[in-house]
Amino acid sequence: MCAGMFLVLLDVTIVNVALPGIAHGLHAGVATLQWVVDGYVVAIAGLLLAGGTIGDRIGHRRVLVTGFALFGAASLLCALAPEVSVLIAGRVVQGVGGALLLPSTMAVIVDVFPERTEQAKAIGVWAAFSSLALPVGPLVGGILIDQFGWRPVFWINVPLTAVAIAAALWTVPGRAGDRGGRLDLFGLAGFVTGLSGLVFTVIAAGHGASPTTLVVTGTVTVVALLAAGWSANRSENPILPLDLLRRRTFLSPNAVALTGNLIFNGILFVGTLYLQDVRGLSPTAAGATMLPLAVPLVALAPVAGRCTARWGARGVVSVGCVVGAIGAPMLTGLTRTAGFGWLLAGFTLLGCGAGLITAAVVAAVVQATPPGRSGLATGVSNTARQIGTASGVAIFGAVAGGPTGPHFLAGLHTLAIAAAVALLGALAVTRFGIAAPPRTPDENRPAKTVAAEAN
Repeated sequence: MCAGMFLVLLDVTIVNVALPGIAHGLHAGVATLQWVVDGYVVAIAGLLLAGGTIGDRIGHRRVLVTGFALFGAASLLCALAPEVSVLIAGRVVQGVGGALLLPSTMAVIVDVFPERTEQAKAIGVWAAFSSLALPVGPLVGGILIDQFGWRPVFWINVPLTAVAIAAALWTVPGRAGDRGGRLDLFGLAGFVTGLSGLVFTVIAAGHGASPTTLVVTGTVTVVALLAAGWSANRSENPILPLDLLRRRTFLSPNAVALTGNLIFNGILFVGTLYLQDVRGLSPTAAGATMLPLAVPLVALAPVAGRCTARWGARGVVSVGCVVGAIGAPMLTGLTRTAGFGWLLAGFTLLGCGAGLITAAVVAAVVQATPPGRSGLATGVSNTARQIGTASGVAIFGAVAGGPTGPHFLAGLHTLAIAAAVALLGALAVTRFGIAAPPRTPDENRPAKTVAAEAN
């Protein structure tokens, strides 16, 4: 299960380092590069809920293996792409495979570890191992690109998915799902169309699209999302679980997860362009410079899992939001020739904040979910995170513009301040919406009584 999440994350981080090479090799501009990232992420975000629901119905092992196979085949298509349109199409198919396998990875963990404390620890391990993709992606990607060009960043997935399929067939319990009811295909189509339209509108606005284009795409987005909500409200098996989204304790951690991913992946996108195109670093050097942003995610995820198991998610997420809000404004110290110290400090604190938030919000979502709906709930959780990733790449890329443009650094500084404000907003949501841990029997009795019994 860790390997599944690892591969999906790997193809976000490793591709970010490859973007300048893809731009030069396939003659692509910044707006097109955003779709190399967002074509993948939008497909994941749009179909994750369907992936979780299908897994609940036909069994998560079957959906998991299918997702791995599709992911590997699409990676091969990306590696062979003769032009950027084929590459984007391959990335979309990769996203479909990721949408199938991602919710099943967490659903299997929830199924195998039903007890709350063990579940929180297992999610911490899952988050830590999968987060290895964050430092491994930029570093290994940079080395591959320096030595062989950008195509090996996709070739590498083919043998990895073959091994993952064999391991899943060997280890994952083959349990039957609940086949009752029909999938809400109308709601699914509306949700995917609306999400795609939202990302397209943001990217188009950032690159000077005409008002007519923005009005048309904005209208399509709103109508599609309203149609998805209408269908979800009428369907017996909705793709959007409105009953869960009405729960404050379920909606709030998902909102925090969306915000965290938006900031982290937006900074990862513009940071890669800054390091390679503004500062002139090689892909390997740029990948190494991104490590302070990624390594804390790996180191702190299991710590966050243990702390969440002991003290609950609210406190852990709150600390993560504060640490990230301190780190983001440090990126305002970047210039075209200086500011590496500010960059490393800001990246480190942002990575620490993300490391604390990631495992804790997942545990909070799972704990707010009724039994028997783990696949759908984890699909919602991952959907929120992927919507954050897609929105982050679209918004940060639109605001900053091209790295050779005159306003790139000013846009980056504005985004750094906005990221800090957004993290403080996530802190407020955390304090209001994430449930406090249940009190133990000792905590429910007067302190003097507890002390007397201890004596």
